Amino acid sequence: MLALSCAFLFTAGHWLASAPALAQARPAQVASAGKAKPDPEALLLEVYKDLGANRLRQAQAKADALVEAYPTFRLGQLIRGDLLQLHTRPISTLGAAPNAPEDKLKSLRDEARARLKWLKEKPDNNLLPRPVLQLRDDQKQVLVVDARRSRLYVYDNQRGRLKFNTDYYISQGKLGINKLKEGDQRTPIGVYYITQRVPGAKLPDFYGTGALPINYPNEWDKLNGRSGSGIWLHGVPSDSYSRPPLSSDGCVVLTNADLNQLYQSVEAGKTPVVIADRVEFVSRPKWESERNLANRLVAEWRRDVESRDAARVMSNYSRQYKSERGESLQTLSGKYQKILKGVKNISMQIKDATYFLYPGRDDLIVATFTQESAIGKTRNSVRKRQYWEKESGHWKIISENNL
Repeated sequence: MLALSCAFLFTAGHWLASAPALAQARPAQVASAGKAKPDPEALLLEVYKDLGANRLRQAQAKADALVEAYPTFRLGQLIRGDLLQLHTRPISTLGAAPNAPEDKLKSLRDEARARLKWLKEKPDNNLLPRPVLQLRDDQKQVLVVDARRSRLYVYDNQRGRLKFNTDYYISQGKLGINKLKEGDQRTPIGVYYITQRVPGAKLPDFYGTGALPINYPNEWDKLNGRSGSGIWLHGVPSDSYSRPPLSSDGCVVLTNADLNQLYQSVEAGKTPVVIADRVEFVSRPKWESERNLANRLVAEWRRDVESRDAARVMSNYSRQYKSERGESLQTLSGKYQKILKGVKNISMQIKDATYFLYPGRDDLIVATFTQESAIGKTRNSVRKRQYWEKESGHWKIISENNL
């Protein structure tokens, strides 16, 4: 009867049935301040496993350990309260506390669902996040936010190859993703960069132990009329352990412990943050194929510039071309004709390139690189960003900016 009375733990029974396989999804202990603390999600999973096997006492002991280690973890407190009630009567829903506000209970149920759903859907560590095609050698990490899974993944850059490092539960905007304007309580979708590290001592308690602002709106956002500002990765108030999945005004929110780990490893101006509705994870051969495509597009553009043929160069650009500064295709064409006119030789090198498949788009690649040019005796170096869009089966530059 216990397993039936605990049906509230998951909407479908296959969650509990698959729990043994999920037990290895995370280590049971994590190091914190020199001591081993239980990982909250792993401990939650063990509670559910014990309930599925009618081991109420073991589940209670683990719930007690969870709230002892994380006394401000409201979801843990809620589950512990339900377990205490199960000793005396059956309950049919998560959060059976009498007179508890329904909106608060819904938020905690959503958090439980998000955390445990992730354990079932955790991607194979051998697969790679499709949007991240190439990083610079000096970019040690990339952060990948999967809004639908309420997850932030950290990948290390090991000599040009991505390697999974860790992942964290996150909260996002109250109204979800795809930010369009100031105050819409949505989290943006796109490719961004950490701009600075703000210590908690300089912030109100609301932001927790620190903040990592990102450069929203980026060039693509501005071209598409998106506005707003102040999108950060930050922590939670000191009286909370975590927040529900949809609870911020647009920021990405982590627990303070997780934010502290990120704070130590990210580099302002270097660490990319990719925010997607749902991240697709692909095999290495597919990932390498799309990375090679991005490299090839820029290499062919470079060769066309070196050809000194303005028409050939302009064949790389879309008829809908536009830049953040308002430069039209006609203006860009005139600029190339002026630069190339009468030039006897041009050589160009592409260095420190990064490539991203824009989140949620199969037809948009963001290429950022250092362009080192020698035009006659003149030497020039500039950091450039190009947005390549697929039009009628052909890749064209839809926007280009010098950074």
